[in-house]
Amino acid sequence: GGIACVVTGQPFDTAKVKMQTFPEMYKGLVDCFVKTYKQVGFRGFYKGTTPALVANIAENSVLFMCYGFCQQIVRKIVGVDRKTKLSDLQNAAAGSFASAFATLALCPTELVKCRLQAMHEMQLSGKIIQGQNTVWSVVKSVIQKDGPLGFYRGWSSTLLREVPGYFLFFGGYELSRTFFASGRSKDELGPIALLISGGFGGSCLWITVYPVDSVKSRIQVLSMAGKQTGFIGTFATVVRTEGVLALYSGLLPTMIRAFVANGALFLAYEYSRKLMMSQIDSY
Repeated sequence: GGIACVVTGQPFDTAKVKMQTFPEMYKGLVDCFVKTYKQVGFRGFYKGTTPALVANIAENSVLFMCYGFCQQIVRKIVGVDRKTKLSDLQNAAAGSFASAFATLALCPTELVKCRLQAMHEMQLSGKIIQGQNTVWSVVKSVIQKDGPLGFYRGWSSTLLREVPGYFLFFGGYELSRTFFASGRSKDELGPIALLISGGFGGSCLWITVYPVDSVKSRIQVLSMAGKQTGFIGTFATVVRTEGVLALYSGLLPTMIRAFVANGALFLAYEYSRKLMMSQIDSY
């Protein structure tokens, strides 16, 4: 699921991070794509793909594992049998709980990914003299400057984004599946319904938490040049100096990516889960 998400959505994610961190450099999505291609070439769209793969595989592995555990916790809280189907709202709550655990795996890898994606802009803006263009060089730089805890810069912002965001993510996904099922079992849904449901869930997440993600990206990228203020300080500075709309820079590529990538994520997740369950049942 994580691999499918990255392969389909990485170019849009790269544009998102660039536009979030340096909104004054780009007039819009097309301008960002054109300038990136001219300056770095096609491979520029896939900068940070390795940590993005690690981030998504780690995050979604932890997320969906904890999602199952949190569903059992929700069943205990509401006092129903462990095999009882949960409502869409209860599934949303379970997904929100699970996302808190996923941030521990996500934050370090996302920090490396964001820094690689915005490295060219950091050099152009004069914030750093020479960029580190490989995963290892970024990892080494973080350890040398801040130690292991440096990988958790922006963790509070990540947590603030994930917990409410994944309530809407899983809620939107399950609500959409319920709509398409129309009284049938959700397990009988075909690929188109799953793609649309996953895309709807991803759209619900990102349209709501986008300003928080913008602040997180700035903290993780700009801290390369030195000490960066926390969430409240960064948020206040952006609003005061650039205006509220700066927090929404890069929203278009994010929404395109949200629908396409999360549709692919849930499609891959559901079909791989069914395959694994059929293998287990055959023994």
